[in-house]
Amino acid sequence: MRLSLCFIAALSLVSAGPSAAADAENGLRIAQRWCAECHLVTPNQSRAKADVMPFASVAERKTAQEISAFLTDPHPKMPNMGLSRTEIADIVAYIKSLGSAPADTAPPPPTPAKEPGLPKSG
Repeated sequence: MRLSLCFIAALSLVSAGPSAAADAENGLRIAQRWCAECHLVTPNQSRAKADVMPFASVAERKTAQEISAFLTDPHPKMPNMGLSRTEIADIVAYIKSLGSAPADTAPPPPTPAKEPGLPKSG
């Protein structure tokens, strides 16, 4: 009985996924504190100091996994923010909320091209 309850609890955590716990509002607060000096963080922000991609463009061009990986790995042009995994998930949730596609949507894999003139095997 105890084992099955643990299994059900673990299964519910896995099926919920990390994005289910992300807090986009907290992500906005973090982004305003750490990112707004260089990036256009909100749609109504009119100026930033650096010529870098606005968050709305990041939301359209990058997957949640790409954004998370970028924020996890230190980059010389960005300050070392020392963000926790939860804070990164929150920022990613906020950025993806700015895009037109749902946060968990990934593009379909490319279809392999058929090569004309090659005989079928088998």
